[in-house]
Amino acid sequence: MPIKIYNTLTQKKEEFVPLNPPLVNMYVCGITPYDETHLGHGRAYITFDVVMRYLEYSGFRVNYIQNFTDIDDKTIKRSQKQNITLKELTDKYINRYFEVMDSLGVKKASVYPRATENIPEMIKHIQGLIDKGYAYEIDGDVYFEVSKFKGYGKLSKRDPDSMLAGARVEVDARKKSPLDFALWKSAKEGEPSWESPWGRGRPGWHIECSVMSAKYTKTSTIDIHGGGMDLIFPHHENEIAQAEALTGKPFVKYWMHNGFVIINHEKMSKSLGNFFTLADILKKYDAEVVRFFLLSTHYRSPINFSDQQLKEAREALGKLYSMVGENTYALQQQDRDGFKKRFIEAMDDDFNTAAAIAVLFEFVRFGNKNKVNVSDVLVELGSILGILQNKKKDEQLPSEIQRFLEERLLARKNKDFKKSDEIRAASAAMGYLIEDSPSGQKVRKKI
Repeated sequence: MPIKIYNTLTQKKEEFVPLNPPLVNMYVCGITPYDETHLGHGRAYITFDVVMRYLEYSGFRVNYIQNFTDIDDKTIKRSQKQNITLKELTDKYINRYFEVMDSLGVKKASVYPRATENIPEMIKHIQGLIDKGYAYEIDGDVYFEVSKFKGYGKLSKRDPDSMLAGARVEVDARKKSPLDFALWKSAKEGEPSWESPWGRGRPGWHIECSVMSAKYTKTSTIDIHGGGMDLIFPHHENEIAQAEALTGKPFVKYWMHNGFVIINHEKMSKSLGNFFTLADILKKYDAEVVRFFLLSTHYRSPINFSDQQLKEAREALGKLYSMVGENTYALQQQDRDGFKKRFIEAMDDDFNTAAAIAVLFEFVRFGNKNKVNVSDVLVELGSILGILQNKKKDEQLPSEIQRFLEERLLARKNKDFKKSDEIRAASAAMGYLIEDSPSGQKVRKKI
């Protein structure tokens, strides 16, 4: 069964056929490093981490580019407010980003280009758009002329005429149309700026991704471009316009967008005050629990965040871990192959991690019922999702827990169930959960 990806551009699942197999060029929009990394970031980058892992598991070689937007209004204002340089600010939050992503098991991308490191290439691209008649300069500012690009709106399914009719009066009346967007912004006093043919200034937000994707893939058309659904318009729509206007070629073959994190039926956002940083969440929950929680829903669907959801995720992940290294009978090859096939079918269907996790739980139930060891397959398939990798097979239980197990076994033999429950509670207080199964007592460390 081939891998199928839901393409936002065509709004249907398509068979994945990269342009130059086994190479896959994938570009995912990165953070603007001016504040702490939040749960929405976690969802996006865990999603595309799994995409990369599964493509590699399937035999592809992934060139994964993820940028840092280290120059824009937000980074400038925050650095000025904190009275530090732009680089000091962005370095701080980029380092924080990597700390959190490392704890969540997110593998490194191939390269992490920064906007400030690619200004000459952006200037060249902008000049090319001017030369081709797609952009114009006014008093040191350069704008993309949307009406000149006939495909504008094809990703977001928005009609430019309708957008224009509903557009409010723009602050900048110099633009030919309210829909025109900035490629280059003239320098303001006290802001970082670079020399350009139009005077000192800095790039607009959208241009960096079109330029850096081409630079670091060495191609005009990339296989996969990803990001959150909030980026479809205007960011990704504008990327398409400025890229395809210059090259005349399709910018991206497969567009992928992950769904929102929902808090009390509203999208998580700073403006609504329902904002959770990953650092704060990780103070209460193990990083693997957070990762498991985010993968338990299909990446395109919204996911509701709450303490209760994370507690349920912790319990569910613990049940999977309880089977790693358990049971003594060997798993038959046909059973191994059957469950792996179903897991792969789920992942082939637009990276359906929720369905893949359901297969893992069926596998666990099968192992318990038949008293067979499913550990190796759980660890192998778990590696695709970035879970179930922390169990040490040579891990020894503390002597006190070993003693608890012996005493509880004796208590249950004597039908002293009160003492049995007391021993289990004492063990749990030490971080070890004792569970009863058809094959006897099991113990697992709390996650």
